[in-house]
Amino acid sequence: MIPSLFISHGSPMLALTPGPSNNFLRQLGGELTPTAILVVSAHWESRQLLVSTSERPETIHDFGGFLRELFECQYPAPGAPDLALRLARELNAVPVERGLDHGTWVPLSLMFPEADVPVFSLSLPVTWSNAELAALGERLAALREENILVIGSGRLTHNLAELQALEAPMPVWVGEFADWVNARLEADDRDALLDWESAPKARENHPTPEHFLPLLVAMGAGGKAERLHHSVEHGVLAMDVYAFA
Repeated sequence: MIPSLFISHGSPMLALTPGPSNNFLRQLGGELTPTAILVVSAHWESRQLLVSTSERPETIHDFGGFLRELFECQYPAPGAPDLALRLARELNAVPVERGLDHGTWVPLSLMFPEADVPVFSLSLPVTWSNAELAALGERLAALREENILVIGSGRLTHNLAELQALEAPMPVWVGEFADWVNARLEADDRDALLDWESAPKARENHPTPEHFLPLLVAMGAGGKAERLHHSVEHGVLAMDVYAFA
């Protein structure tokens, strides 16, 4: 059965910039053959649960200040409106028309560059508790039996105010948090992860929580965690990828 994934989606420039994370995501996509993909992205926050039913979701360039080449990128994957409407009924979510934000299309453009796998999106209800988000993941777990890839797209650490040079060494406070998360996932200590705000240096690494929360959804949707990739960009941005099989 296909695993669920937590992907650190990085800067939008990840789509164009070779490096450890870019190379890994290209490799990972070649190992997976899903029939459809459901993404919960840190960049679609909402109060209530929403699901995108777009038949042809547009590529959303939800950023500024980057190269023109990045704004010319398109990811024309088809949507999955029938699946989305079914999920809306099952989860009591609100169906809406929405495209693919960069937390979705950037990693998918590397993993599935042909854009031939249907993609639909579920919002991140930031008013929900950590336990409710993990429980949402549990309700998505059945999709894996249909070979639907469930992805939580965020970043393991996300303090943009502390950005350093691209290849700067990782500060101790970033490593402490990343190591804590990895140890808790390896131990399958979900209770600790539901209280992740109490982890060492949690607030320093996540001044706001939205980039960590997709991990809880992916965790709920799968089983035992395996870290597939670890690298760091700009010193403080851990680009870890986890599978939950």
